[in-house]
Amino acid sequence: MQIHMSAGIKKKAVLFTVLAGFLWGTSFPAIKIGLQYMDAYTFVFLRFLVASLIMLAVMLLTRNFRFNKKRLILSLGMVNGVAYLLQYLGLVHTSAAAASLYVNLTVIWVALLSPLALKERLGGKKAASVLVSLIGVVLMTTNLDFASIGTAATIGGFLVIGAGFLWAIFIIYNKSLVNESSNLIQSMTWLLVFTMLPLLPPAAVSIASLASLPAAAWLAIVYTAVFCWVIPYYLWLKGLRHISPVTSTVVLLTEIIVATAISMLFLGEAFTFVSGIGALLIIIAILLAS
Repeated sequence: MQIHMSAGIKKKAVLFTVLAGFLWGTSFPAIKIGLQYMDAYTFVFLRFLVASLIMLAVMLLTRNFRFNKKRLILSLGMVNGVAYLLQYLGLVHTSAAAASLYVNLTVIWVALLSPLALKERLGGKKAASVLVSLIGVVLMTTNLDFASIGTAATIGGFLVIGAGFLWAIFIIYNKSLVNESSNLIQSMTWLLVFTMLPLLPPAAVSIASLASLPAAAWLAIVYTAVFCWVIPYYLWLKGLRHISPVTSTVVLLTEIIVATAISMLFLGEAFTFVSGIGALLIIIAILLAS
C-alpha cells in the first residue's frame, strides 16, 4: 500500500514539473514581443517586480509574514538574479544557439553537484537519462549545425555557462528550501524580492522609459511574471518536494520541446528531422528519470 502511495506521489510530482516546464517554455514568444519595446535588463527586472508584487498581495491575503531559512532564501534570490544577469550579458556576445546549449548544460552541473551537496545517489537510470537528455539538447539546439555555435571560448559563452552553473546551484538548494521551509508562499515571495537586487543597477539606467511602454509590452511583462514565473515556480517547488534535483532538471527539459513547438507554430521557425530526434531523446530521458 505504501509503495503504491509513494509511486502516486512521485507521478504527481513529475506531472507538476512537466506543467512547470510547459509554462516556462511558453515564455519565449512573450519575451520576443517584449524585447521589441525595451531592453533585456528592463524586461527581466519588471518581470520579477510584477511577480513580486503579485506574491506580496497573496502574502497579505494569507496574513502570514513569517518565514524561516532567511539566509538560504536571500542567497537563492541573489544567485537567481546574478544568473539572469549573466545570461543576458552573455547573449550580447554569443549566438542564440550557443546560449541555448550552454544554459541547458545545467542538467550536467546538477548531476555532478547534487551527490556532493545533497548526497543524492545518481544510479544507472538517472545517469542514462542525463546522458540521453544531453544528446537531445545538443540535437535540438544546434540541429547538428555546430558552426551556429561559433567559438566556444568567448566571453559570452563563459557568461552563459556561468548562468547555467548558478542555476544548477539554485535548483539543488531549492530542494533544501522545500524540505525545510515552513511556508512556501512566503519563501517564494521573499526569494523573488531578493532576485531583483542584482538586476536593479542595469535596469535603473532605462527605467525612466516605463511611461512610454505600450500595452503589448505590459502584456508580455505580466504574462511572463504570472504564467512564466509565479505559477510554474510554485508547481516546480511542489514537484521538487517529492523528486530529486536530477530528475527534476531532466523533466524540466520539456521546456525546450514546448518552446520549439511554439516557435514552429507561431513564429514560422523550421522543425527539422534532427530536431525531432532530439525531442524524442528528451522524452525518453524524461521517462527514464521518472
